[in-house]
Amino acid sequence: MLKVGELAARAGLTVRTLHHYDSIGLLSPSARSDAGYRLYNRDDVARLQQIQALRAFGMALSDIGAYLDSPAASPLAIVERQLSSLDRQIAQARHMREQLLRLRSRLTAGEETDLSIWLTTLEQMNMYEKHFSKEELARLPLYQNPEARAEWQELVRHDQSLIDRGVAPDTREARAFAERWLGCVERDSGGDPAFILRLTAMAGQDPEAQKEMRLTPALLAYMRTAIAELRFVIYARYLPAETIERMRRHEASHSDEWIKLAMAIRACLQADPEARSSEALALTRRWFALFHDMVGDDPEVVAQFRRAGSLEPMLHLGTGIGDDVIGFLRLAMQNIQAQAAKA
Repeated sequence: MLKVGELAARAGLTVRTLHHYDSIGLLSPSARSDAGYRLYNRDDVARLQQIQALRAFGMALSDIGAYLDSPAASPLAIVERQLSSLDRQIAQARHMREQLLRLRSRLTAGEETDLSIWLTTLEQMNMYEKHFSKEELARLPLYQNPEARAEWQELVRHDQSLIDRGVAPDTREARAFAERWLGCVERDSGGDPAFILRLTAMAGQDPEAQKEMRLTPALLAYMRTAIAELRFVIYARYLPAETIERMRRHEASHSDEWIKLAMAIRACLQADPEARSSEALALTRRWFALFHDMVGDDPEVVAQFRRAGSLEPMLHLGTGIGDDVIGFLRLAMQNIQAQAAKA
Protein backbone atom coordinates (compact mmCIF):
# COMPACT_ATOMS: atom_id res chain seq x y z
CA MET A 1 0.00 0.00 0.00
CA LEU A 2 1.23 3.49 -0.85
CA LYS A 3 0.49 6.70 1.00
CA VAL A 4 -0.73 9.64 -1.07
CA GLY A 5 2.65 11.39 -1.00
CA GLU A 6 4.47 8.25 -2.10
CA LEU A 7 2.06 7.64 -4.99
CA ALA A 8 2.24 11.28 -6.07
CA ALA A 9 6.05 11.14 -6.16
CA ARG A 10 6.12 7.87 -8.11
CA ALA A 11 3.46 9.05 -10.59
CA GLY A 12 4.96 12.50 -11.14
CA LEU A 13 1.81 14.20 -9.83
CA THR A 14 1.06 16.52 -6.94
CA VAL A 15 -0.69 15.46 -3.77
CA ARG A 16 -3.25 18.13 -4.53
CA THR A 17 -4.08 16.40 -7.84
CA LEU A 18 -4.70 13.08 -6.10
CA HIS A 19 -6.86 14.82 -3.50
CA HIS A 20 -8.85 16.38 -6.35
CA TYR A 21 -9.31 12.99 -8.03
CA ASP A 22 -10.63 11.68 -4.72
CA SER A 23 -12.98 14.63 -4.21
CA ILE A 24 -14.65 14.15 -7.61
CA GLY A 25 -14.88 10.37 -7.19
CA LEU A 26 -12.45 9.62 -9.97
CA LEU A 27 -9.83 7.83 -7.85
CA SER A 28 -10.59 7.07 -4.22
CA PRO A 29 -8.08 5.17 -2.06
CA SER A 30 -9.09 1.67 -1.10
CA ALA A 31 -8.11 2.14 2.52
CA ARG A 32 -6.97 4.59 5.15
CA SER A 33 -4.40 4.17 7.88
CA ASP A 34 -5.25 4.39 11.57
CA ALA A 35 -4.07 7.99 11.41
CA GLY A 36 -6.47 8.71 8.54
CA TYR A 37 -3.91 8.78 5.70
CA ARG A 38 -5.07 7.70 2.25
CA LEU A 39 -3.67 4.30 1.22
CA TYR A 40 -3.59 3.10 -2.40
CA ASN A 41 -3.33 -0.55 -3.44
CA ARG A 42 -2.41 -2.20 -6.76
CA ASP A 43 -5.88 -1.72 -8.27
CA ASP A 44 -5.85 1.96 -7.35
CA VAL A 45 -2.48 2.43 -9.04
CA ALA A 46 -3.73 0.59 -12.13
CA ARG A 47 -6.75 2.91 -12.29
CA LEU A 48 -4.46 5.93 -11.95
CA GLN A 49 -2.41 4.68 -14.91
CA GLN A 50 -5.60 4.44 -16.95
CA ILE A 51 -6.71 7.94 -15.89
CA GLN A 52 -3.39 9.46 -16.92
CA ALA A 53 -3.43 7.57 -20.22
CA LEU A 54 -6.92 8.85 -21.05
CA ARG A 55 -5.93 12.39 -20.10
CA ALA A 56 -3.02 12.12 -22.54
CA PHE A 57 -5.55 11.20 -25.24
CA GLY A 58 -7.35 14.50 -24.56
CA MET A 59 -10.35 13.11 -22.65
CA ALA A 60 -11.85 15.49 -20.08
CA LEU A 61 -11.81 14.43 -16.41
CA SER A 62 -15.60 14.67 -16.39
CA ASP A 63 -15.73 11.95 -19.07
CA ILE A 64 -12.95 9.69 -17.78
CA GLY A 65 -14.86 8.39 -14.76
CA ALA A 66 -17.88 7.43 -16.85
CA TYR A 67 -15.64 5.75 -19.41
CA LEU A 68 -13.68 3.73 -16.83
CA ASP A 69 -16.90 2.55 -15.25
CA SER A 70 -18.36 1.46 -18.59
CA PRO A 71 -18.14 -2.06 -20.05
CA ALA A 72 -16.00 -0.71 -22.94
CA ALA A 73 -13.14 0.15 -20.60
CA SER A 74 -10.51 -2.37 -19.61
CA PRO A 75 -6.81 -2.14 -18.74
CA LEU A 76 -6.02 -4.11 -21.91
CA ALA A 77 -8.06 -1.78 -24.14
CA ILE A 78 -6.35 1.31 -22.74
CA VAL A 79 -2.88 -0.22 -23.06
CA GLU A 80 -3.68 -1.14 -26.66
CA ARG A 81 -4.75 2.43 -27.27
CA GLN A 82 -1.50 3.72 -25.75
CA LEU A 83 0.49 1.38 -27.97
CA SER A 84 -1.35 2.65 -31.06
CA SER A 85 -0.58 6.21 -30.03
CA LEU A 86 3.09 5.37 -29.56
CA ASP A 87 3.17 3.65 -32.95
CA ARG A 88 1.89 6.86 -34.54
CA GLN A 89 4.51 8.91 -32.71
CA ILE A 90 7.22 6.50 -33.86
CA ALA A 91 6.01 6.82 -37.46
CA GLN A 92 6.08 10.60 -37.10
CA ALA A 93 9.63 10.51 -35.69
CA ARG A 94 10.72 8.12 -38.46
CA HIS A 95 9.38 10.50 -41.10
CA MET A 96 11.29 13.40 -39.58
CA ARG A 97 14.43 11.24 -39.26
CA GLU A 98 14.28 10.42 -42.97
CA GLN A 99 14.01 14.10 -43.80
CA LEU A 100 17.01 14.90 -41.59
CA LEU A 101 19.04 12.00 -43.03
CA ARG A 102 18.49 13.36 -46.54
CA LEU A 103 19.58 16.76 -45.34
CA ARG A 104 22.67 15.34 -43.62
CA SER A 105 23.61 13.35 -46.74
CA ARG A 106 23.60 16.47 -48.86
CA LEU A 107 25.60 18.42 -46.31
CA THR A 108 28.15 15.60 -45.93
CA ALA A 109 28.63 15.44 -49.69
CA GLY A 110 29.27 19.15 -49.76
CA GLU A 111 26.18 19.80 -51.87
CA GLU A 112 24.43 23.11 -51.82
CA THR A 113 21.15 23.06 -49.91
CA ASP A 114 18.64 25.55 -51.15
CA LEU A 115 16.22 27.50 -49.02
CA SER A 116 13.27 25.22 -49.76
CA ILE A 117 14.93 22.20 -48.11
CA TRP A 118 15.53 24.06 -44.87
CA LEU A 119 12.06 25.56 -44.94
CA THR A 120 10.41 22.18 -45.53
CA THR A 121 12.23 20.70 -42.53
CA LEU A 122 11.45 23.68 -40.34
CA GLU A 123 7.79 23.88 -41.37
CA GLN A 124 7.21 20.19 -40.73
CA MET A 125 8.65 20.63 -37.26
CA ASN A 126 6.83 23.81 -36.26
CA MET A 127 3.55 24.39 -38.06
CA TYR A 128 1.32 21.86 -36.33
CA GLU A 129 3.19 21.95 -33.01
CA LYS A 130 2.07 25.56 -32.56
CA HIS A 131 -1.57 24.48 -32.44
CA PHE A 132 -1.53 20.91 -31.05
CA SER A 133 0.18 19.10 -28.19
CA LYS A 134 2.37 16.06 -28.88
CA GLU A 135 -0.38 13.78 -27.60
CA GLU A 136 -2.92 15.42 -29.91
CA LEU A 137 -0.58 15.24 -32.88
CA ALA A 138 -0.33 11.50 -32.27
CA ARG A 139 -4.11 11.35 -32.83
CA LEU A 140 -4.29 13.76 -35.78
CA PRO A 141 -4.44 11.82 -39.08
CA LEU A 142 -3.50 14.87 -41.16
CA TYR A 143 -0.21 15.22 -39.28
CA GLN A 144 0.58 11.52 -39.35
CA ASN A 145 -0.25 10.77 -42.99
CA PRO A 146 1.96 12.29 -45.74
CA GLU A 147 -0.52 11.05 -48.36
CA ALA A 148 -3.28 13.11 -46.73
CA ARG A 149 -1.12 16.22 -46.82
CA ALA A 150 -0.37 15.58 -50.49
CA GLU A 151 -4.09 15.27 -51.19
CA TRP A 152 -4.71 18.60 -49.49
CA GLN A 153 -2.18 20.22 -51.80
CA GLU A 154 -4.17 18.82 -54.72
CA LEU A 155 -7.39 20.17 -53.19
CA VAL A 156 -5.84 23.61 -52.88
CA ARG A 157 -4.78 23.49 -56.54
CA HIS A 158 -8.32 22.48 -57.51
CA ASP A 159 -9.68 25.35 -55.45
CA GLN A 160 -7.43 27.75 -57.34
CA SER A 161 -8.50 26.28 -60.68
CA LEU A 162 -12.17 26.97 -59.84
CA ILE A 163 -11.33 30.60 -59.20
CA ASP A 164 -9.17 30.88 -62.31
CA ARG A 165 -11.97 29.43 -64.45
CA GLY A 166 -14.52 31.82 -62.99
CA VAL A 167 -16.67 29.05 -61.45
CA ALA A 168 -19.10 30.76 -59.08
CA PRO A 169 -19.25 29.37 -55.50
CA ASP A 170 -22.99 28.68 -55.79
CA THR A 171 -22.69 26.38 -58.83
CA ARG A 172 -23.14 22.63 -58.72
CA GLU A 173 -19.42 22.11 -59.51
CA ALA A 174 -18.28 24.32 -56.64
CA ARG A 175 -20.74 22.73 -54.20
CA ALA A 176 -19.56 19.23 -55.16
CA PHE A 177 -16.00 20.31 -54.50
CA ALA A 178 -17.04 21.83 -51.15
CA GLU A 179 -18.58 18.48 -50.20
CA ARG A 180 -15.31 16.72 -51.03
CA TRP A 181 -13.39 19.32 -49.00
CA LEU A 182 -15.61 18.78 -45.96
CA GLY A 183 -15.22 15.00 -46.26
CA CYS A 184 -11.43 15.39 -46.17
CA VAL A 185 -11.67 17.71 -43.17
CA GLU A 186 -13.74 15.11 -41.32
CA ARG A 187 -11.43 12.23 -42.28
CA ASP A 188 -8.12 13.97 -41.62
CA SER A 189 -9.21 15.38 -38.27
CA GLY A 190 -10.30 11.93 -37.12
CA GLY A 191 -13.83 13.33 -36.82
CA ASP A 192 -12.79 15.24 -33.68
CA PRO A 193 -14.76 18.53 -33.54
CA ALA A 194 -12.09 20.21 -31.40
CA PHE A 195 -9.41 19.32 -33.97
CA ILE A 196 -11.61 20.57 -36.79
CA LEU A 197 -11.98 23.95 -35.13
CA ARG A 198 -8.26 24.32 -34.52
CA LEU A 199 -7.40 23.24 -38.06
CA THR A 200 -9.90 25.78 -39.36
CA ALA A 201 -8.39 28.50 -37.18
CA MET A 202 -4.87 27.46 -38.17
CA ALA A 203 -5.69 27.70 -41.86
CA GLY A 204 -7.53 31.00 -41.48
CA GLN A 205 -5.37 32.88 -38.99
CA ASP A 206 -1.81 31.55 -39.12
CA PRO A 207 0.25 33.08 -41.98
CA GLU A 208 2.85 30.32 -41.68
CA ALA A 209 0.19 27.65 -42.07
CA GLN A 210 -1.31 29.47 -45.02
CA LYS A 211 2.11 29.65 -46.67
CA GLU A 212 2.88 25.96 -46.05
CA MET A 213 -0.58 24.86 -47.21
CA ARG A 214 -0.58 27.41 -50.07
CA LEU A 215 -3.91 28.75 -48.84
CA THR A 216 -4.34 32.39 -49.80
CA PRO A 217 -7.11 34.52 -48.25
CA ALA A 218 -8.86 34.44 -51.63
CA LEU A 219 -8.82 30.62 -51.71
CA LEU A 220 -10.16 30.41 -48.16
CA ALA A 221 -12.89 32.95 -48.87
CA TYR A 222 -13.98 31.05 -51.98
CA MET A 223 -14.12 27.72 -50.19
CA ARG A 224 -16.02 29.13 -47.22
CA THR A 225 -18.58 30.63 -49.57
CA ALA A 226 -18.90 27.36 -51.52
CA ILE A 227 -19.39 25.42 -48.26
CA ALA A 228 -22.02 27.92 -47.13
CA GLU A 229 -23.83 27.63 -50.46
CA LEU A 230 -23.79 23.84 -50.14
CA ARG A 231 -25.48 24.14 -46.76
CA PHE A 232 -27.98 26.73 -48.00
CA VAL A 233 -29.13 24.29 -50.70
CA ILE A 234 -29.77 21.68 -48.01
CA TYR A 235 -31.51 24.13 -45.65
CA ALA A 236 -33.71 25.30 -48.53
CA ARG A 237 -35.48 21.93 -48.35
CA TYR A 238 -36.74 22.93 -44.89
CA LEU A 239 -36.72 26.73 -44.65
CA PRO A 240 -38.50 29.54 -46.56
CA ALA A 241 -36.55 31.51 -49.16
CA GLU A 242 -36.50 34.68 -47.04
CA THR A 243 -34.77 32.77 -44.21
CA ILE A 244 -32.14 31.45 -46.61
CA GLU A 245 -31.41 34.99 -47.77
CA ARG A 246 -31.17 36.10 -44.15
CA MET A 247 -28.70 33.28 -43.47
CA ARG A 248 -26.70 34.27 -46.57
CA ARG A 249 -26.39 37.87 -45.32
CA HIS A 250 -25.45 36.63 -41.84
CA GLU A 251 -22.77 34.32 -43.24
CA ALA A 252 -21.14 37.18 -45.14
CA SER A 253 -20.62 39.24 -41.97
CA HIS A 254 -20.33 36.73 -39.12
CA SER A 255 -18.56 33.56 -40.33
CA ASP A 256 -15.26 34.37 -38.56
CA GLU A 257 -17.12 35.30 -35.39
CA TRP A 258 -18.73 31.84 -35.21
CA ILE A 259 -15.31 30.15 -35.36
CA LYS A 260 -13.84 32.33 -32.60
CA LEU A 261 -16.92 31.89 -30.45
CA ALA A 262 -16.93 28.10 -30.86
CA MET A 263 -13.26 27.93 -29.83
CA ALA A 264 -13.95 30.09 -26.77
CA ILE A 265 -16.86 27.84 -25.80
CA ARG A 266 -14.69 24.72 -26.15
CA ALA A 267 -12.06 26.24 -23.86
CA CYS A 268 -14.76 27.21 -21.35
CA LEU A 269 -16.27 23.72 -21.51
CA GLN A 270 -12.95 22.23 -20.38
CA ALA A 271 -12.59 24.67 -17.48
CA ASP A 272 -16.26 24.75 -16.43
CA PRO A 273 -18.11 21.62 -17.59
CA GLU A 274 -21.12 22.53 -15.43
CA ALA A 275 -21.51 25.83 -17.33
CA ARG A 276 -22.01 27.90 -14.20
CA SER A 277 -19.36 30.60 -14.61
CA SER A 278 -20.17 34.12 -15.78
CA GLU A 279 -17.99 33.45 -18.85
CA ALA A 280 -20.02 30.35 -19.77
CA LEU A 281 -23.28 32.27 -19.46
CA ALA A 282 -21.96 35.25 -21.45
CA LEU A 283 -20.68 33.00 -24.26
CA THR A 284 -24.02 31.20 -24.37
CA ARG A 285 -25.94 34.47 -24.61
CA ARG A 286 -23.67 35.52 -27.47
CA TRP A 287 -24.19 32.16 -29.19
CA PHE A 288 -27.98 32.44 -29.13
CA ALA A 289 -27.86 36.12 -30.15
CA LEU A 290 -25.89 35.11 -33.24
CA PHE A 291 -28.23 32.19 -33.85
CA HIS A 292 -31.31 34.42 -33.83
CA ASP A 293 -29.55 36.97 -36.03
CA MET A 294 -28.95 34.15 -38.50
CA VAL A 295 -32.34 32.38 -38.41
CA GLY A 296 -34.74 34.81 -36.75
CA ASP A 297 -37.17 34.30 -33.87
CA ASP A 298 -40.08 32.54 -35.58
CA PRO A 299 -40.60 29.34 -33.52
CA GLU A 300 -41.69 27.36 -36.58
CA VAL A 301 -38.59 28.39 -38.56
CA VAL A 302 -36.32 27.61 -35.60
CA ALA A 303 -37.97 24.19 -35.24
CA GLN A 304 -37.45 23.47 -38.95
CA PHE A 305 -33.83 24.60 -38.74
CA ARG A 306 -33.22 22.14 -35.91
CA ARG A 307 -35.09 19.42 -37.78
CA ALA A 308 -32.79 19.92 -40.76
CA GLY A 309 -29.79 19.58 -38.47
CA SER A 310 -31.10 16.32 -37.06
CA LEU A 311 -31.80 14.80 -40.49
CA GLU A 312 -28.91 16.09 -42.63
CA PRO A 313 -25.44 14.91 -41.52
CA MET A 314 -23.77 17.11 -44.17
CA LEU A 315 -24.81 20.20 -42.22
CA HIS A 316 -22.49 19.22 -39.36
CA LEU A 317 -19.41 18.26 -41.36
CA GLY A 318 -16.48 20.58 -40.79
CA THR A 319 -18.28 22.80 -38.27
CA GLY A 320 -16.31 21.71 -35.20
CA ILE A 321 -19.58 21.79 -33.23
CA GLY A 322 -20.02 18.41 -31.58
CA ASP A 323 -22.62 17.02 -29.21
CA ASP A 324 -20.45 18.11 -26.27
CA VAL A 325 -20.72 21.78 -27.27
CA ILE A 326 -24.48 21.51 -27.86
CA GLY A 327 -24.89 19.84 -24.47
CA PHE A 328 -22.82 22.56 -22.81
CA LEU A 329 -24.93 25.31 -24.39
CA ARG A 330 -28.16 23.66 -23.28
CA LEU A 331 -26.83 23.30 -19.73
CA ALA A 332 -25.73 26.94 -19.70
CA MET A 333 -29.14 28.05 -20.96
CA GLN A 334 -30.79 26.07 -18.16
CA ASN A 335 -28.54 27.89 -15.69
CA ILE A 336 -29.46 31.24 -17.26
CA GLN A 337 -33.16 30.43 -16.97
CA ALA A 338 -32.69 29.29 -13.35
CA GLN A 339 -30.97 32.59 -12.51
CA ALA A 340 -33.78 34.53 -14.17
CA ALA A 341 -36.39 32.59 -12.19
CA LYS A 342 -34.67 33.54 -8.92
CA ALA A 343 -34.39 37.20 -9.82
